[in-house]
Amino acid sequence: MEREGTLFLKDLLALTGFEVSLNALPPEKEAPFIHKHRENEELYIVIKGHGQFQVDGQTFDIGEGSVIRVSPDGERAWRNNGTEPLCFIVIQSKANSMIKHLTDDGIRVKSEMVWPTSNEQALNK
Repeated sequence: MEREGTLFLKDLLALTGFEVSLNALPPEKEAPFIHKHRENEELYIVIKGHGQFQVDGQTFDIGEGSVIRVSPDGERAWRNNGTEPLCFIVIQSKANSMIKHLTDDGIRVKSEMVWPTSNEQALNK
């Protein structure tokens, strides 16, 4: 799927459990439609700019550092009412699909970390 100002990473990175998109919305632009999902929840992370977000008819201001979680049935849209691009990341995953939390799912392995020295890194460039 292609959309101006949006880069979907699922196929590029061969993601198997979620979709991630990088988004840049120019000033005075807005989402082209209100939408919701059948099964997927979304997490929006604003990394630059300011705007407004709307969920189920309630509008609130967003800006750098804002994090918004929307359930599948939440009707959502956003707009950039600022003077610079509104840049945000969207992570989309099936609601209630997490089986284990990060600390429960992680497994410590016995391999030792070996970091290259600064000289080795320079030689590899």
